[in-house]
Amino acid sequence: MLLRAITTLTCSCLLATAALAQQPMENMKMAKSDGQALPSPKAEASVKLNGKEITVHYNAPSKRGRKIMGEVVPYDKVWRTGANEATTLVTAGNLKIGKLNVPAGTYTLYTLPSANHWQLIVNKQTGQWGTEYQQDQDLGRVDMQTHTLSTPQEVMSISFERTRGNTTELHIKWDTADASVPITAE
Repeated sequence: MLLRAITTLTCSCLLATAALAQQPMENMKMAKSDGQALPSPKAEASVKLNGKEITVHYNAPSKRGRKIMGEVVPYDKVWRTGANEATTLVTAGNLKIGKLNVPAGTYTLYTLPSANHWQLIVNKQTGQWGTEYQQDQDLGRVDMQTHTLSTPQEVMSISFERTRGNTTELHIKWDTADASVPITAE
């Protein structure tokens, strides 16, 4: 009888473990062993243009005493534009980002920063880890305007600013960098 109880308990634990392992990672609240949240929490920015939603999902890294521009964010190399999973753009309507036509859909955003110039990369591959970049999947690249923030920003952010009618600006800010590109709903 005791053997049957132990066997039943063991089977129940194994089944529960197997069922839990099947859950997607994004549905689990991940934390460090000391109970604190991971250092790059999930974030999103959204705006409506012409009644259609545009959302960017990303993970927001922090400076934490590090040199950001040129090191954490490498110059002249494709950057994942955030942390962890790839940064995702979801648009319910057709857009013009800079001079690039972007049909409604889901895309991954990367950037190509340099000391004096940034490019935004809109990539058709989705669902990957942020460091898995495939250039042959690029929908296109657009030049970004860059400005220096007067006060360094500890946590990276993506935002929509100066929204009017069917236009807005996408801003990527971290440390002293502010890179932006105009977006128009078509």
